[in-house]
Amino acid sequence: MPIYEFDCQDCHSGFEKLVRGFSAIGSVTCPQCGGQQVQKRLSTFASHVAGGSFSLSAPAAACAPGGA
Repeated sequence: MPIYEFDCQDCHSGFEKLVRGFSAIGSVTCPQCGGQQVQKRLSTFASHVAGGSFSLSAPAAACAPGGA
């Protein structure tokens, strides 16, 4: 059961909710005001990469004109 993030369109509060199944997202109500006008946020997630960490960015000096 994933935890989804929502924004209430009535009171503008944000909240998280443990949802049982994708179809249950439509029945989520705001815990602050009880409003039913909630919108699921586009959330990010973290994952673990086996074998250590790495960087996706290159050193800035390598791209500089006339670089170092």
